[in-house]
Amino acid sequence: MADVDLTWLGHAAFRIDTPGGKRLYLDPWLSNPRCPEAERQPERVDLIVLTHGHGDHLGETVELAQQFSAPVVAIIELRGWLAAQGLEERMDHAPNKGGSVEIDGIRLTMTDAKHSSSAEDGTYLGEPAGWVVELENGTTIYVAGDTSAFGDMQLIGRVHEPDVAILPIGGHFTMDPEGAALALELLGTTRCVPCHYGTFPLLRGTPDELRRLAPGVEVLAPEPGETITI
Repeated sequence: MADVDLTWLGHAAFRIDTPGGKRLYLDPWLSNPRCPEAERQPERVDLIVLTHGHGDHLGETVELAQQFSAPVVAIIELRGWLAAQGLEERMDHAPNKGGSVEIDGIRLTMTDAKHSSSAEDGTYLGEPAGWVVELENGTTIYVAGDTSAFGDMQLIGRVHEPDVAILPIGGHFTMDPEGAALALELLGTTRCVPCHYGTFPLLRGTPDELRRLAPGVEVLAPEPGETITI
């Protein structure tokens, strides 16, 4: 099968072009200040995966799902709220932590994350989560979501052995590079794609700082709109 192409779309939004030819969007806030104009109107969306319900992650999920008839996988409370916004109600796309969903050969396993999750009006949207994304060729990506480092990342590494970890590094709302370096140590993962940095002045962490703090890790830091192969 083909390689895995990962495109950073700014903030915590990513596009994964899978070995099986699917186009998966993670936390598609495509109106974020760092998302290139050319990436704001996707030509195809086959699957959307959400870590939690804050607006800077939920983004344009409803519009994209309706436009492309794309399945959306999210924790049960958030998925139920999305159904109330007009999406098809799909309990099979609404797992909880420890549960897995398989769609077209892509296996999604929900993990813990340490953060919060609510709509703009304060509506509770379930707990925040991370994901282990296992693609058709066996490549495994750990998507931490918004989180601090926490001890059970060691279990995630032990059970899933991710090939690469997508970790927030900006600080303030999530862990900073020091926390991400600790997370990588717990995970035992030696390749990292940082995110959730540089969008706003408060998000001060940088990939170079992570490189300094995690010298044994290959830090892959694409520019917004740039595609890397993992």
